[in-house]
Amino acid sequence: MHITDTIADLLTRIRNASTARHDSVDVPASNMKKAIVQILLDEGYIKSYTVVEDGKQGVIRIVLKYTAGKTPVITGLRRVSKPGLRIYTSCEEAPRVMKGLGIAILSTSKGVMTDKEARKQNVGGEVLAFVW
Repeated sequence: MHITDTIADLLTRIRNASTARHDSVDVPASNMKKAIVQILLDEGYIKSYTVVEDGKQGVIRIVLKYTAGKTPVITGLRRVSKPGLRIYTSCEEAPRVMKGLGIAILSTSKGVMTDKEARKQNVGGEVLAFVW
């Protein structure tokens, strides 16, 4: 089966696993997905991740994070820029998710980063996803 939008697939797998209260979720690896998962780790939305080599492209095993009452830390994940409609932004107009409580993940010329980091480095790019 060939998936057109692999980033949407990553976000959907994380969303479904956290709703079902799974401990971890496996997604096929790619450099873009690794960068997105690294941002989720740095921002405190997941516990950890490891890249498991399987002889092909590899698998990213993401360990999900929950609060004391077993409620997921990630309350929402939304794909913004889709293959059918790309959404780009400048550094000044980078979106603020939930008035700064969430993060926007941007793909810029200097790599994949959050909206705060893009404002700091003064770069714009494609808005990949919102996380809150």
